[in-house]
Amino acid sequence: MFTAQHYVVPSTLDEAYMLNQKPKSTVLGGCGWLKMGRRQIGTAIDLSALGLDKIEEYEDRFELGAMVTLRQIETHAGLQAAFGACLRESVAHIVGVQFRNCATIGGSIWGRFGFSDPLTCLLALGASVRLHQAGVVPLSAFAAMPYDRDLLVAVILPKAGQRAVYLTHRASATDFPVLAAAVCRRADGTYCAAVGARPQRAVLVEDTQNLLANGVTEESARAFAEDAAERLTFASNLRGSADFRAHLCRVLVRRAAVSLEEGHA
Repeated sequence: MFTAQHYVVPSTLDEAYMLNQKPKSTVLGGCGWLKMGRRQIGTAIDLSALGLDKIEEYEDRFELGAMVTLRQIETHAGLQAAFGACLRESVAHIVGVQFRNCATIGGSIWGRFGFSDPLTCLLALGASVRLHQAGVVPLSAFAAMPYDRDLLVAVILPKAGQRAVYLTHRASATDFPVLAAAVCRRADGTYCAAVGARPQRAVLVEDTQNLLANGVTEESARAFAEDAAERLTFASNLRGSADFRAHLCRVLVRRAAVSLEEGHA
């Protein structure tokens, strides 16, 4: 468990940002991961008074405030109507309902953890993040950025007709994924896949060879999955070897593409 010398609930984003510039300051999300360590925090910054706990729908997008919980995402009817079951599926296997009632999307995305289910799914859906100082940044770029002291304010999901299927392989229920994959079909007919838990951070793979351009079949889905596995790097850890993860990539990307074509998104 962490300890904090000071605990502050700022009333504005500017105040929170200024507090976070101190080297020993830390922003508190849901604390699901933070509480697992033994950090000594100078100033703990609680964003709960800034109104960032809402999912707001606009004509062209959804905005998920940084303090929105994973459970809110899991049960939100508007997100499911717009994007199918992929977002629900990306959080439904994370520990349990009690945990998902606390864990926040801001903490999940800011951490850019290799095992992050939401990061993988949101990457496939073409999400962006709104940072207090840097403004709107594509999630694909943000995922590759080094950590800094900006504040993540919201995750932005465009309503652009995209649909996705999200799949994972886990050694046991509620455990971290051994590999995660999401395949997305955009409104213009192009496809992409996001692959996470490699065990590195999730990355996006575009169908640059147009392997799915003439329709998704078992053969074209297999070719796209093979292409994705060849273009990505994998590593070993206690949950699986690099070779096993490469194999899982071929399996999960193929299955997700076929499932998407069958209308299971």
